[in-house]
Amino acid sequence: MTTTERTTAGAWRGEDLGTRTVRYDERDAILYALSVGARATELDLVFEERLRVLPTFALTLAQWAPDELGSRGAFDTKTALHGSQELTVLAPLPRRGEIALSASVGEVWDKGSAAVFDVRVESEFFVATWSLFAPGAGGFGGDRGPAKPSRPEGEPVVQRVLHTAENQAALYRLTGDRHHIHIDPAAAERIGQPRPIMHGLCTLAASALELARALDVHPADLARLEGRFAAPVYPGDAPSLRAWGDAHDASFELVQGDRPVIAGARAAFG
Repeated sequence: MTTTERTTAGAWRGEDLGTRTVRYDERDAILYALSVGARATELDLVFEERLRVLPTFALTLAQWAPDELGSRGAFDTKTALHGSQELTVLAPLPRRGEIALSASVGEVWDKGSAAVFDVRVESEFFVATWSLFAPGAGGFGGDRGPAKPSRPEGEPVVQRVLHTAENQAALYRLTGDRHHIHIDPAAAERIGQPRPIMHGLCTLAASALELARALDVHPADLARLEGRFAAPVYPGDAPSLRAWGDAHDASFELVQGDRPVIAGARAAFG
């Protein structure tokens, strides 16, 4: 169907977004690892002869899928926000190669004043879902969807500071997402931000990397990751990482001051 044939956001449910074969090599995977905070001493993340590819690198390979839905006119790309992200790892990513990806629209939730589009990408190595919050597209009579997860109770088992770099967004955008709000102060100002913001996927991946260090597990053993983007992070910020549980099932959040910036997050390593 064409965009004009759809009268509501809910009509996009099940839309086939196509397939793509993506190619990468060790250089791409190493650049990604550095952009999300890998250290020069973590040789199996940054040295091609020992390389283990971070599972979250998959999200850069599949970024075309939510972009494709926006280009088809499902929502206003100037106002839509990346609300949350999920990643399930099926097999380790190879150091280099070609991967076939297929994408489609999953559920479309009706939040009243907005719609949330779930874009699902599948491959033999991973399944990933982008949840895109589209203001003004709700009110079509659909299901509201699941409620936000509650904050864990009790004292966290992990309390760390996540140090981001002043040039982190500038570096991360070289992995594929070159939206101007992450580099150009004028573009950031147009969306009401005082300066360029970090990519949500960069912040989430950096949090998972720091969480793996805190739990004494290898970050390439990540099996599942999810999180909701609650507020922006700016390059150079040092938010607090708090986690509950263990490496097999950890709930976590990232907090700047007393304000969550990543909320309702979970990770599993194995």
